[in-house]
Amino acid sequence: MKAVFKHEAALYSHGLLAYVFGAFLLEFIGIGAMLYNINSAVANFEYALGLFSIGFVALVPILTMRVMAEEKKQKTDQLLSLLPITATDIVLGKYLAMAVVFVAPMLVACIYPLIFSFYGDVYLPTSYGALCAFVFLGLALIAIGMFISSLTESQGMAAGICVVAMLFCYYSSTLADYITSAAFNVAVLLVLAALLAVLVRRLTRSDVAGLVVLVLCVAAVGITWLVSPDSLETLLPDLMHKLSPFARFYTFVNGVFDVTAIVYYLSVAAFFLFLCVQCWEKKRYNG
Repeated sequence: MKAVFKHEAALYSHGLLAYVFGAFLLEFIGIGAMLYNINSAVANFEYALGLFSIGFVALVPILTMRVMAEEKKQKTDQLLSLLPITATDIVLGKYLAMAVVFVAPMLVACIYPLIFSFYGDVYLPTSYGALCAFVFLGLALIAIGMFISSLTESQGMAAGICVVAMLFCYYSSTLADYITSAAFNVAVLLVLAALLAVLVRRLTRSDVAGLVVLVLCVAAVGITWLVSPDSLETLLPDLMHKLSPFARFYTFVNGVFDVTAIVYYLSVAAFFLFLCVQCWEKKRYNG
Protein backbone atom coordinates (compact mmCIF):
# COMPACT_ATOMS: atom_id res chain seq x y z
CA MET A 1 0.00 0.00 0.00
CA LYS A 2 2.81 2.39 0.89
CA ALA A 3 4.49 1.91 -2.49
CA VAL A 4 1.22 2.50 -4.37
CA PHE A 5 0.53 5.60 -2.27
CA LYS A 6 4.00 7.03 -2.98
CA HIS A 7 3.62 6.34 -6.70
CA GLU A 8 0.20 8.00 -6.90
CA ALA A 9 1.29 10.93 -4.74
CA ALA A 10 4.30 11.46 -7.04
CA LEU A 11 2.01 11.47 -10.08
CA TYR A 12 -0.20 14.10 -8.49
CA SER A 13 2.74 16.24 -7.35
CA HIS A 14 4.32 16.24 -10.82
CA GLY A 15 1.06 16.83 -12.68
CA LEU A 16 -1.46 19.63 -12.88
CA LEU A 17 -4.53 17.76 -11.66
CA ALA A 18 -3.84 18.14 -7.94
CA TYR A 19 -3.04 21.84 -8.23
CA VAL A 20 -6.03 22.59 -10.45
CA PHE A 21 -8.29 20.62 -8.09
CA GLY A 22 -6.96 22.48 -5.03
CA ALA A 23 -7.19 25.86 -6.75
CA PHE A 24 -10.82 25.35 -7.77
CA LEU A 25 -11.70 23.96 -4.34
CA LEU A 26 -10.28 27.02 -2.55
CA GLU A 27 -11.73 29.36 -5.16
CA PHE A 28 -15.26 28.02 -4.75
CA ILE A 29 -15.02 28.11 -0.96
CA GLY A 30 -13.65 31.64 -1.22
CA ILE A 31 -16.55 32.70 -3.45
CA GLY A 32 -19.01 31.26 -0.94
CA ALA A 33 -17.23 33.07 1.89
CA MET A 34 -17.33 36.32 -0.07
CA LEU A 35 -21.05 36.01 -0.77
CA TYR A 36 -22.09 35.01 2.73
CA ASN A 37 -19.45 36.20 5.17
CA ILE A 38 -18.21 39.38 3.51
CA ASN A 39 -20.93 40.85 1.30
CA SER A 40 -23.82 39.73 3.51
CA ALA A 41 -21.89 40.29 6.77
CA VAL A 42 -22.84 36.82 8.07
CA ALA A 43 -20.57 35.35 10.74
CA ASN A 44 -21.39 31.70 9.99
CA PHE A 45 -18.60 30.25 7.84
CA GLU A 46 -20.51 26.98 7.61
CA TYR A 47 -23.01 28.70 5.28
CA ALA A 48 -20.23 29.18 2.74
CA LEU A 49 -19.48 25.45 2.87
CA GLY A 50 -23.15 24.67 2.42
CA LEU A 51 -23.26 26.90 -0.65
CA PHE A 52 -20.16 25.29 -2.17
CA SER A 53 -21.11 21.68 -1.50
CA ILE A 54 -22.62 21.47 -4.99
CA GLY A 55 -19.07 21.97 -6.29
CA PHE A 56 -18.42 18.32 -5.50
CA VAL A 57 -20.59 17.48 -8.52
CA ALA A 58 -17.79 18.74 -10.79
CA LEU A 59 -14.66 18.27 -8.67
CA VAL A 60 -15.12 14.63 -7.61
CA PRO A 61 -15.40 13.33 -11.22
CA ILE A 62 -12.32 15.35 -12.22
CA LEU A 63 -10.28 13.85 -9.39
CA THR A 64 -11.46 10.25 -9.65
CA MET A 65 -12.18 9.61 -13.34
CA ARG A 66 -8.66 8.39 -14.22
CA VAL A 67 -7.62 6.64 -11.01
CA MET A 68 -8.86 3.15 -11.97
CA ALA A 69 -10.10 3.58 -15.55
CA GLU A 70 -6.68 4.63 -16.81
CA GLU A 71 -5.06 1.54 -15.31
CA LYS A 72 -7.47 -0.64 -17.29
CA LYS A 73 -7.06 1.35 -20.49
CA GLN A 74 -3.25 1.22 -20.36
CA LYS A 75 -3.32 -2.45 -19.21
CA THR A 76 -1.10 -1.52 -16.26
CA ASP A 77 -3.63 -3.18 -13.97
CA GLN A 78 -2.28 -6.51 -15.18
CA LEU A 79 1.22 -5.46 -14.14
CA LEU A 80 0.00 -4.37 -10.72
CA SER A 81 -1.75 -7.70 -10.30
CA LEU A 82 1.59 -9.49 -10.75
CA LEU A 83 3.23 -7.57 -7.93
CA PRO A 84 3.32 -9.03 -4.39
CA ILE A 85 0.59 -6.69 -3.16
CA THR A 86 -3.09 -7.29 -2.58
CA ALA A 87 -6.02 -5.58 -4.27
CA THR A 88 -6.75 -3.89 -0.95
CA ASP A 89 -3.25 -2.38 -0.93
CA ILE A 90 -3.76 -1.04 -4.44
CA VAL A 91 -7.19 0.46 -3.78
CA LEU A 92 -6.25 1.96 -0.41
CA GLY A 93 -2.98 3.36 -1.76
CA LYS A 94 -4.76 5.13 -4.59
CA TYR A 95 -7.57 6.31 -2.33
CA LEU A 96 -5.23 7.73 0.31
CA ALA A 97 -3.32 9.63 -2.39
CA MET A 98 -6.57 11.25 -3.56
CA ALA A 99 -7.51 11.92 0.06
CA VAL A 100 -4.26 13.86 0.53
CA VAL A 101 -4.98 15.88 -2.63
CA PHE A 102 -8.39 16.76 -1.19
CA VAL A 103 -7.40 17.38 2.43
CA ALA A 104 -4.35 19.57 1.64
CA PRO A 105 -6.37 22.59 0.35
CA MET A 106 -8.89 22.04 3.15
CA LEU A 107 -6.08 22.72 5.64
CA VAL A 108 -5.67 26.09 3.95
CA ALA A 109 -9.43 26.67 4.22
CA CYS A 110 -9.13 26.17 7.99
CA ILE A 111 -7.51 29.60 8.14
CA TYR A 112 -10.62 31.36 6.79
CA PRO A 113 -12.70 31.32 10.02
CA LEU A 114 -9.71 32.64 11.98
CA ILE A 115 -9.30 35.52 9.53
CA PHE A 116 -12.98 36.37 9.76
CA SER A 117 -12.83 36.25 13.56
CA PHE A 118 -10.47 39.26 13.51
CA TYR A 119 -13.23 41.37 11.97
CA GLY A 120 -16.31 40.05 13.75
CA ASP A 121 -17.77 37.46 16.11
CA VAL A 122 -17.36 34.09 14.43
CA TYR A 123 -18.48 31.03 16.38
CA LEU A 124 -15.47 28.83 15.69
CA PRO A 125 -16.83 25.50 17.02
CA THR A 126 -19.62 25.35 14.44
CA SER A 127 -17.29 26.58 11.69
CA TYR A 128 -14.70 23.89 12.33
CA GLY A 129 -17.39 21.28 12.97
CA ALA A 130 -18.78 22.01 9.49
CA LEU A 131 -15.25 21.91 8.03
CA CYS A 132 -14.71 18.50 9.61
CA ALA A 133 -17.98 17.20 8.18
CA PHE A 134 -17.13 18.74 4.81
CA VAL A 135 -13.90 16.72 4.71
CA PHE A 136 -15.68 13.47 5.59
CA LEU A 137 -18.37 14.22 3.00
CA GLY A 138 -15.68 14.69 0.37
CA LEU A 139 -13.92 11.48 1.35
CA ALA A 140 -17.17 9.53 1.02
CA LEU A 141 -17.92 11.02 -2.40
CA ILE A 142 -14.36 10.32 -3.59
CA ALA A 143 -14.82 6.65 -2.67
CA ILE A 144 -18.01 6.59 -4.76
CA GLY A 145 -16.20 8.20 -7.68
CA MET A 146 -13.31 5.74 -7.38
CA PHE A 147 -15.70 2.80 -7.54
CA ILE A 148 -17.37 4.23 -10.64
CA SER A 149 -13.94 4.63 -12.24
CA SER A 150 -13.22 0.95 -11.57
CA LEU A 151 -16.24 -0.10 -13.65
CA THR A 152 -14.99 1.21 -17.00
CA GLU A 153 -11.88 1.76 -19.10
CA SER A 154 -13.06 5.15 -20.36
CA GLN A 155 -12.26 8.24 -18.32
CA GLY A 156 -15.00 10.17 -20.09
CA MET A 157 -17.62 7.56 -19.26
CA ALA A 158 -16.41 7.38 -15.67
CA ALA A 159 -16.65 11.17 -15.37
CA GLY A 160 -20.13 11.26 -16.94
CA ILE A 161 -21.53 8.52 -14.71
CA CYS A 162 -19.92 10.13 -11.67
CA VAL A 163 -21.52 13.51 -12.45
CA VAL A 164 -24.93 11.84 -12.65
CA ALA A 165 -24.28 10.00 -9.37
CA MET A 166 -23.15 13.22 -7.64
CA LEU A 167 -26.20 15.11 -8.93
CA PHE A 168 -28.47 12.36 -7.65
CA CYS A 169 -26.77 12.46 -4.25
CA TYR A 170 -27.17 16.23 -4.14
CA TYR A 171 -30.81 16.43 -5.24
CA SER A 172 -32.10 13.12 -3.85
CA SER A 173 -33.45 14.73 -0.70
CA THR A 174 -35.29 17.36 -2.76
CA LEU A 175 -36.66 14.80 -5.21
CA ALA A 176 -37.93 12.69 -2.32
CA ASP A 177 -40.47 15.40 -1.47
CA TYR A 178 -42.14 14.91 -4.87
CA ILE A 179 -42.52 11.14 -4.58
CA THR A 180 -45.96 10.41 -3.16
CA SER A 181 -47.34 7.57 -5.31
CA ALA A 182 -47.05 4.04 -3.94
CA ALA A 183 -47.06 2.59 -7.47
CA PHE A 184 -44.18 4.83 -8.47
CA ASN A 185 -42.29 3.85 -5.33
CA VAL A 186 -42.75 0.17 -6.15
CA ALA A 187 -41.58 0.71 -9.73
CA VAL A 188 -38.44 2.56 -8.62
CA LEU A 189 -37.66 -0.04 -5.96
CA LEU A 190 -37.95 -2.81 -8.54
CA VAL A 191 -35.63 -0.93 -10.91
CA LEU A 192 -33.13 -0.47 -8.08
CA ALA A 193 -33.39 -4.18 -7.29
CA ALA A 194 -32.61 -5.00 -10.93
CA LEU A 195 -29.62 -2.63 -10.92
CA LEU A 196 -28.34 -4.16 -7.69
CA ALA A 197 -28.67 -7.64 -9.18
CA VAL A 198 -26.74 -6.55 -12.28
CA LEU A 199 -24.01 -5.06 -10.05
CA VAL A 200 -23.73 -8.27 -8.03
CA ARG A 201 -23.64 -10.29 -11.26
CA ARG A 202 -20.87 -8.06 -12.61
CA LEU A 203 -18.78 -8.26 -9.45
CA THR A 204 -19.19 -11.99 -8.84
CA ARG A 205 -19.49 -13.24 -12.41
CA SER A 206 -22.26 -15.47 -11.08
CA ASP A 207 -25.71 -15.53 -12.65
CA VAL A 208 -27.00 -17.38 -9.61
CA ALA A 209 -25.81 -14.67 -7.19
CA GLY A 210 -27.43 -11.95 -9.27
CA LEU A 211 -30.67 -13.91 -9.54
CA VAL A 212 -30.76 -14.60 -5.79
CA VAL A 213 -30.31 -10.90 -5.01
CA LEU A 214 -33.06 -9.97 -7.47
CA VAL A 215 -35.48 -12.56 -6.05
CA LEU A 216 -34.81 -11.47 -2.46
CA CYS A 217 -35.33 -7.79 -3.28
CA VAL A 218 -38.54 -8.43 -5.24
CA ALA A 219 -39.80 -10.67 -2.43
CA ALA A 220 -39.09 -7.96 0.13
CA VAL A 221 -41.03 -5.39 -1.90
CA GLY A 222 -43.89 -7.84 -2.43
CA ILE A 223 -44.14 -8.74 1.26
CA THR A 224 -44.11 -5.06 2.22
CA TRP A 225 -46.89 -4.43 -0.30
CA LEU A 226 -49.03 -7.20 1.20
CA VAL A 227 -48.37 -6.45 4.87
CA SER A 228 -48.34 -2.65 4.85
CA PRO A 229 -49.09 -1.09 1.44
CA ASP A 230 -49.33 2.39 2.94
CA SER A 231 -45.72 2.23 4.09
CA LEU A 232 -44.57 2.04 0.47
CA GLU A 233 -45.73 5.62 -0.04
CA THR A 234 -43.04 6.84 2.34
CA LEU A 235 -40.46 4.04 2.12
CA LEU A 236 -38.52 5.37 -0.87
CA PRO A 237 -38.67 9.05 0.16
CA ASP A 238 -37.48 8.14 3.67
CA LEU A 239 -34.59 6.14 2.24
CA MET A 240 -33.61 9.01 -0.06
CA HIS A 241 -33.64 11.47 2.84
CA LYS A 242 -31.65 9.23 5.15
CA LEU A 243 -29.11 8.07 2.58
CA SER A 244 -28.44 11.49 1.04
CA PRO A 245 -24.90 12.51 2.10
CA PHE A 246 -25.62 16.16 1.39
CA ALA A 247 -28.80 16.21 3.47
CA ARG A 248 -26.77 14.96 6.42
CA PHE A 249 -24.16 17.65 5.84
CA TYR A 250 -26.74 20.43 6.15
CA THR A 251 -27.21 19.37 9.76
CA PHE A 252 -23.70 20.70 10.40
CA VAL A 253 -24.46 23.86 8.40
CA ASN A 254 -27.33 24.47 10.83
CA GLY A 255 -24.90 24.34 13.74
CA VAL A 256 -25.41 20.77 14.98
CA PHE A 257 -22.48 18.34 15.11
CA ASP A 258 -24.03 15.00 14.17
CA VAL A 259 -21.68 12.12 15.07
CA THR A 260 -23.95 9.63 13.30
CA ALA A 261 -23.37 11.51 10.04
CA ILE A 262 -19.60 11.11 10.43
CA VAL A 263 -20.08 7.39 11.01
CA TYR A 264 -22.33 7.29 7.95
CA TYR A 265 -19.67 8.97 5.77
CA LEU A 266 -17.03 6.52 6.97
CA SER A 267 -19.39 3.61 6.29
CA VAL A 268 -20.13 4.86 2.76
CA ALA A 269 -16.40 5.25 2.04
CA ALA A 270 -15.63 1.77 3.41
CA PHE A 271 -18.51 0.18 1.46
CA PHE A 272 -17.52 1.61 -1.91
CA LEU A 273 -13.83 0.90 -1.34
CA PHE A 274 -14.84 -2.70 -0.61
CA LEU A 275 -16.77 -2.80 -3.90
CA CYS A 276 -13.74 -1.33 -5.66
CA VAL A 277 -11.52 -4.07 -4.23
CA GLN A 278 -13.99 -6.72 -5.39
CA CYS A 279 -14.06 -5.20 -8.86
CA TRP A 280 -10.26 -5.27 -9.01
CA GLU A 281 -10.17 -8.86 -7.80
CA LYS A 282 -12.71 -9.85 -10.45
CA LYS A 283 -10.48 -8.30 -13.11
CA ARG A 284 -7.43 -10.12 -11.73
CA TYR A 285 -8.99 -13.59 -11.81
CA ASN A 286 -10.98 -13.18 -15.01
CA GLY A 287 -8.27 -11.49 -17.05
